[in-house]
Amino acid sequence: MEIERFLSRYAGEIDRAIEKYIPRKLEQEWLKYWEVRYEPDLKGLEEALSRPIWDFLDRGGKRFRPALFLLFIQALGGRPKRFMEFTPLIELAHEGSIMIDDIEDQGKLRRGRPCTHLIFGEDIAINAGNFMYFVPLLVFRKRLKPETAVRAFRIWAQELTTIHLGQALDIWWHRGHKVPTEAEYMQMCAWKSGTLLRLSARLAACLLEKPVGLEKRLGEFAEAIGIAFQIQDDVLDLIADRKRFGKAWGNDITEGKRTLMVIHACQKAGERERKELLKILDSHTRDRQKIKRAMEIIKKYGSIEYAKQRSREIVEKAWKQVDRILPESEAKQKLRAFAEFLIQRSW
Repeated sequence: MEIERFLSRYAGEIDRAIEKYIPRKLEQEWLKYWEVRYEPDLKGLEEALSRPIWDFLDRGGKRFRPALFLLFIQALGGRPKRFMEFTPLIELAHEGSIMIDDIEDQGKLRRGRPCTHLIFGEDIAINAGNFMYFVPLLVFRKRLKPETAVRAFRIWAQELTTIHLGQALDIWWHRGHKVPTEAEYMQMCAWKSGTLLRLSARLAACLLEKPVGLEKRLGEFAEAIGIAFQIQDDVLDLIADRKRFGKAWGNDITEGKRTLMVIHACQKAGERERKELLKILDSHTRDRQKIKRAMEIIKKYGSIEYAKQRSREIVEKAWKQVDRILPESEAKQKLRAFAEFLIQRSW
């Protein structure tokens, strides 16, 4: 598939950009970024930062968020190679967030292997996850116009704050406090799953010194892709091949997540089945029969088909807006194909 080839083309380069900030083997030269007045324990830093981070990164991942950033750069007339060193700002924020998310959700598997906190301990995983948020800020040592650097930093700070709003709601709901409305679910996704895609678009427009209005509209398009991506992610949790998807079977049921499918099923089901579904979700069970029963209720009311349709509608509506403002180019067509790929994927 063309988009998978596009992702493969850039994945290695993105990883090499990440290695500039987090080398696999730490040398004294790496410490030039920080003030050192005594004797640093490089081996300890390597074991508690570099090793768990690369154990996680080397499991795979499509690197599609920074790849989307490079695609926006291209669609806006820039050269992706010139901006490769900014890709860790996006990818490491994502990787750090899911490392910590796995602890919050008491996850077992990520990308087909035990979660980082189960291998290295929760303390190391939390610290490594937080480190990934902040270490790529070293890119701002690069020479940028002061006004561009300030604008880019403000975008990054806003989006990295926003992602925690989305996570807060996701946690609150799957603790059983409420079944959100569809509109509330969409806002949670915009804050949680849309934010790093929105960062990709906004950062590209900023670094190319495009108008703030254009940055905002591209960001809204990318946010819509992120919402649709999350809906598809929720669908795949129920129907995907476990080995390909890389998560435990029925993981969202165990976590008690209020997905769009759960919201739809609760609206359509009678009182008895609605209570039964919510009871299973609130129990955070790993019992295969109970998980299977929850899935049966969701499927019975056509909630999977509904979710797939909503994700398609969201992308189509968003594309109509961005289609008017981007000039025709090969990169623009790839951008549309990219959006469609994310809601049709099986991983």
